[in-house]
Amino acid sequence: MTTDRRAALITGASAGIGAAFAPHLAAQGFDVLLVARRAERLEELAAELRQAHGVRGEVFAADLTDPAAPAAIIDHAEKIGLPIDVLINNAGLSSSTKFSETPWESVAAEIQLMVTATTELVHRVIPGMKQRRWGRIVNLSSLAAMAPPGEGLLYTGIKAYVLDMSQSLDMELKPHGIHVTALCPGFTHSEFHDVMGTRDAADRLPGFLWQQPDAVVSEGWAAVTKGNPVCVPGAVNKLTAAAIRPIPQRIQYVMGRTFNPFK
Repeated sequence: MTTDRRAALITGASAGIGAAFAPHLAAQGFDVLLVARRAERLEELAAELRQAHGVRGEVFAADLTDPAAPAAIIDHAEKIGLPIDVLINNAGLSSSTKFSETPWESVAAEIQLMVTATTELVHRVIPGMKQRRWGRIVNLSSLAAMAPPGEGLLYTGIKAYVLDMSQSLDMELKPHGIHVTALCPGFTHSEFHDVMGTRDAADRLPGFLWQQPDAVVSEGWAAVTKGNPVCVPGAVNKLTAAAIRPIPQRIQYVMGRTFNPFK
């Protein structure tokens, strides 16, 4: 089954920013393919989107720490006749333990999910977007990509890769009608900190630092629509990013060791 509507693939769609992207895009008439590990949650969300917006709401349960998952997702989209015009690379995780104390299997899973799978999905959707001369790709980076590195954490380095990769791809692909944006939210209300095991530390942060997922999604989608390669949503986050950039690298290093809120 195919339609004249464009279609969006959203990873990490069962909660948080990914779950907020789904109704935002469906409301604009995009069919959606929702991907996450929790099939039951995805089915509930897909049913809501079909009823509320009359779009195709498709589901594919996958664990993106599995190296075979990206190819399986795109193969599924092709089999059900859903060409991917929009890719929201949202799935993510982070260890709350120090690198040297984390089992290699967990480190490898983090890299597979947020570096390899993210990059592979982009690579796999580009040919179709080029052929149709239209595409929108949002890669979830983080305000942490611009912040001092956190002691013992790979997260800031991984998100810095996503930020740089997105900008490079936007330069390459914009002549083909494809916009790529690195969305760099700060603290966002979601289940992420529960999964990380940093909920207690997160709850100690002042409320003005936090955003709701819907607000992040709204700014992120507006940015990729306009062709802005980097989006830092929220006034506080914008001010934070602007304040960080002029700080010398040596001082950033000290700040990362001293002021990491999740240590």
